[in-house]
Amino acid sequence: MRVAFLGLGHMGAPMARNLAAAGHAVVGFDVSAAARESSAAAGLPVVNTAKEAVAAASVVLTMFQTGRQVIDAYEGGLLAAAPAGALFIDCSTISVEDARTAHGLAKAAGHRSLDAPVSGGVVGAENATLAFMVGGSEDDFAAAEPLLSATGRRVVHCGGAGLGQAAKVCNNMILAASQIVVAEAFVLGERLGLSHQALFDVASNASGQCWALTTNCPVPGPVPTSPANRDYQPGFAGALMAKDLGLAADAIAETGVDARVGLLARDLYRAFADGPGAGQDFSGIISMIRSGSDDPGGRG
Repeated sequence: MRVAFLGLGHMGAPMARNLAAAGHAVVGFDVSAAARESSAAAGLPVVNTAKEAVAAASVVLTMFQTGRQVIDAYEGGLLAAAPAGALFIDCSTISVEDARTAHGLAKAAGHRSLDAPVSGGVVGAENATLAFMVGGSEDDFAAAEPLLSATGRRVVHCGGAGLGQAAKVCNNMILAASQIVVAEAFVLGERLGLSHQALFDVASNASGQCWALTTNCPVPGPVPTSPANRDYQPGFAGALMAKDLGLAADAIAETGVDARVGLLARDLYRAFADGPGAGQDFSGIISMIRSGSDDPGGRG
């Protein structure tokens, strides 16, 4: 396929490279000159404008930071510059409402559209092991599945427009809450005199087993590949988790769900991201928990 890949950041750049390695004709663009230069140095063809990137593309794949950026790009000439009937796949994590707006804009311009947010972080993007949660029609999903499979291990059709984003906010709410309680458990274990390895050996083989423990373990040692072993370099940054939990909180408010744990996770990650945690892996929240434990009144 002829693919325009827009957004060559920590996630987008390795995804674009994996698509090119799978034999697709990929052209990249990013608003950052440094990102363009880095991708070009890695062998990916890049151009200097988004419109130039999409001009001959059968598929336009976007990886942006916000829903506003997606909508502004679509309305700002991206849809008009693409060939008729192009398949727009947005892999950004945005609100369900914004995803449905983007779908409507693409359809009105004579294009096809999917929302396809990802899970798996930078490691998943680099190793082509991402999970894609896809919203849109069955026909468009069938057309996109071979492409997405080139950069992901699991591609799931979640339903109609916006439902990929719905799955993403639900998944990340689970992830955030589990990462927090895993961190709390390790700090509690420390205070009780339990070694990190002993707690890991028990919980990873018992009912406490979860991804936040066995892959993203928040203490160095038990899982050598976890961010805790490299001073919490992301990974998936705390600022991004705070953003995603904000989207979850918006959905909670819209639906009236009694999701107190999810909202508490939002508050804790907002506090973490307001401090040094913004650029750390989200498992680094264990540092905030330790700090608060030294002064119980400081936890708010």
